[in-house]
Amino acid sequence: MSQQISRRAFLAAAGAGAIGLPALAQSPGAFPIRQVQLIVPYPAGGAVDLAARLVAEKLRLEFGQPVVVENRPGANGMVGAAAVARAEPDGYTLLMAPREVFGINPILMPQQAIDGRRDFAYVGVVATGPYVLIVNPGLGANSFAEFASLAKGRELAYASFGKGSMAHLNIEALARRLGVKMVHVPYRGAPPAVAAVATGEVALTIATPPAALSLMQDGKVKALAVGDKRRLPQMRDVPTMIELGISDDPLIPNFFGLVAPAGTSGAVVERLNASAARAIAAPEIAARLEASGLVPAPGSPSEMASLVNDDIERFGRLIRELDIKVGE
Repeated sequence: MSQQISRRAFLAAAGAGAIGLPALAQSPGAFPIRQVQLIVPYPAGGAVDLAARLVAEKLRLEFGQPVVVENRPGANGMVGAAAVARAEPDGYTLLMAPREVFGINPILMPQQAIDGRRDFAYVGVVATGPYVLIVNPGLGANSFAEFASLAKGRELAYASFGKGSMAHLNIEALARRLGVKMVHVPYRGAPPAVAAVATGEVALTIATPPAALSLMQDGKVKALAVGDKRRLPQMRDVPTMIELGISDDPLIPNFFGLVAPAGTSGAVVERLNASAARAIAAPEIAARLEASGLVPAPGSPSEMASLVNDDIERFGRLIRELDIKVGE
């Protein structure tokens, strides 16, 4: 019998009154008393991995306990998500992941049997990642208005980060908002999709601010709009979609959310939320996040729940309309 099974059997027996566990009892106020594991469901080196490691270091200092980041990639984030969903709901196994893991991938990949609302206790959003609409200079669009006019005259090809990715869904939402059709060309991740715009293989895509800025400076792409509430400090000449008169901004920013397994006590969730918020508020952490194209955005569990519910409604409708299926 494995240690895990033995432990669960032991706890079950204790709960039935077979034995007492006064030495192992832990009040929520004592949390944490041992190592915390923070799972990132993607390979090391990406934006979510960076955010997780920055927050983990601050949590380690506050908790006085190790906070270990573990990368568990696979199935577009769902392997790591499943590991946390099935963990003990004690606050010692956490997940930091982008918005698609909670409200989008469960719709795209029902075979993974993960429910973003049922399987997690939301701790809160840590940061958001706005997207920039970029086009190849050869398209001849020097403004969003010119781009919209060109898109109505012909079917433009756009690059996505893969089928069902944020780029796929956001650009399809933009096309519907403009009343046009575009040709979807999926790539294996964001770097090749962005490169395809720079080389002229496709006309457009969305990109993170750092990726867009470097290509803009080299004259390889033009940035026409930002999907965020305000202009980006590093791109003050690029208007937001709202400024352009599109109030229901179709370029939804990404977000990185922190969650625990469903059933985690409210007191532990509250402690984690407050500690994560303090970590993000640290000037050195905020500066590192912003340099990576992220916006520190600490939020409450209920605010994260609202975002996930909105995603399930908005993106679920779009996924059904486009009949997108992944991994079948």
